Amino acid sequence: MDLLLSMIFKDAFWFAVIRSTTPILFATLGAVVASRAGAINIGIEGTMLTGALMGVIFSAYTQNVWIGLLAAVLSGILVSMLLGYFALKLRTNIVLTGIAINILAAGGTVFLLAELTGDKGISTSLNSLVLPNVNIPIINSIPVIGNILSGHNILTYVAILCIILMHILFNNMSLGLRIKAVGESPEAAESVGIDVFRIKFIALIISGIFAALGGAFLSMGYVSWFSSGMTAGRGFIALAARAIAGNTSLGSLFASFLFGFADTLSNYLQEFSIPVEFIHMTPYLVTIIGFIVISIINDKKELERKKKQMN
Repeated sequence: MDLLLSMIFKDAFWFAVIRSTTPILFATLGAVVASRAGAINIGIEGTMLTGALMGVIFSAYTQNVWIGLLAAVLSGILVSMLLGYFALKLRTNIVLTGIAINILAAGGTVFLLAELTGDKGISTSLNSLVLPNVNIPIINSIPVIGNILSGHNILTYVAILCIILMHILFNNMSLGLRIKAVGESPEAAESVGIDVFRIKFIALIISGIFAALGGAFLSMGYVSWFSSGMTAGRGFIALAARAIAGNTSLGSLFASFLFGFADTLSNYLQEFSIPVEFIHMTPYLVTIIGFIVISIINDKKELERKKKQMN
C-alpha cells in the first residue's frame, strides 16, 4: 500500500493521468455536442479508430505530420456525415447505425491497413510521424507543477482549448443556442424557423471532429503507430463520461479526468502481484460505478421534481 501511495504522489503519475485523459476528453466533448442536439453518437469508438488509422497512413506517406492530422479530422467528418445521412436523412435507428459504424471501423481499419501495407493488426512497416510536445514557458521551470503540466503533446493543450471553445459555443454563439434548442425541443425549434436536420447534422460533424482528434492522439501522440482495436473502448467510456458530466464542457473535463486516473492507475497496478484481469477491468469498473452514481442522482432529482409538482 505504501509503495502504491508513493507512486501516486510522483510527478510522473499525474503527468501520465493527463496524457490518458486527453483521448477520453476529446471523445467526451464529441459525445456532449451530439447529445446536446438530441443525436446520440454511439459511433464515437469507430470514428476514433478511423481517425487513428488515417493519421498514421497519411503522415507516413506524405512525411508531414500536419497532413496526417488533417486526414484524421477529415475522416472523422466523413464518418459522422455517414452516420447523419443514415440516421437523419434515411431515418434509421441512430443507435443501431452507430453500432454498425463501430463494427465497420473495427474490421475496415484492419482490412485497409493490410491492403496498403501488408501489415496485419499493427502498422510496423509505416514510418509514421508523431505530433510534437510543447514545453510551456515559465510553467516548465516551476518545481513539481512544471513536470506535471508542461511537456505534453500539442493535442493535450488543444483539448483544453476546446473546453473553452465549447463553453463559448453553447453560451455565446447562435449555433450553440440553436443546438441546445433542437436538443431540448425539436418541434419548438422548428416552429420558429430552425432547420432541425441541419443543426443535428452540424452537431454530428463537430462530434466526429472531436472523436477523430482523440483517435489521432492515440496513434500520433500516445504512441507512434496504429494497432487494431487501439481505442480499447474509450469511445464507450466517453459516453459514460458524458452522462456524468451532465452535458457540460467543464463537467467533461472532470469526468474524463476521473477515467484518465483509473486508466493510469490500472497501468501502475501491473507492477504489483494483482491478477491481470482485475487490472484491465479497472477503467470499465469505474465506468459502471459512474453510471450507478449518476443514475441514483437522477432518480433523486426526478423524485424531488414529482414532489414539487404534487405540492
